[in-house]
Amino acid sequence: MKHGKRYLEAAAAVDRTRLYEPEEALELAKRLSRAKFDETVEVAVRLGVDPRHSDQMVRGAVTLPRGIGKTRRVLVFAKGEKAREAEEAGADWVGAEELVDRIQQGWTDFDTAVATPDMMGLVGRLGKILGPKGLMPNPRTGTVTFELRQAIAEIKAGKIEFRTDKGGIVHAPIGRVSFEVEALAENLAALIDALVKAKPQAARGTYIKGITISTTMGPGIPVNPHAVQRVAV
Repeated sequence: MKHGKRYLEAAAAVDRTRLYEPEEALELAKRLSRAKFDETVEVAVRLGVDPRHSDQMVRGAVTLPRGIGKTRRVLVFAKGEKAREAEEAGADWVGAEELVDRIQQGWTDFDTAVATPDMMGLVGRLGKILGPKGLMPNPRTGTVTFELRQAIAEIKAGKIEFRTDKGGIVHAPIGRVSFEVEALAENLAALIDALVKAKPQAARGTYIKGITISTTMGPGIPVNPHAVQRVAV
């Protein structure tokens, strides 16, 4: 992959031979941001798990205390009174069969999907579409529930879902470049705390093996995982 001049200049400012302290890495990420828009600050956490085994898959959700800097678009699968409740709670799209048909035709322009338990038989048809995109409602992340008001409010306030990819890495946003370092650090600590609590019993050896912070268009900055875990605790 070829990178532009701005990226290469930013990458040259990162010392690859060391592990940065969390606040130091966040400050550097903000300083190296060169885009003309408010970039997302992202974290990649390499875990000591083998996601090929179902008992080592890490998946969950966490409400970031400082939010993520944008309003998440929430789709809700519900009918009747629950559909009205979802609409009143601020869901962006609410429906049943018509939403399933629309998604089957290729539309997935939303950030989070929530479903009442009685709708999962219908929503299950979308597993091959929503699953790979991380959009499938799941009880473990609180997105299969009858408590729609609470679920929608939490998502709008900054609740994010996380899951390991095929390489055992969790990717997650923790805010925007415009956030103060303190706010980003709080969100980072909340994410790491949630990952530690989600550690599978089958995981052996070092659990959090590496942490990298980056912005949407910026280079990765290696972070001292022990320092982050101390802050999380």
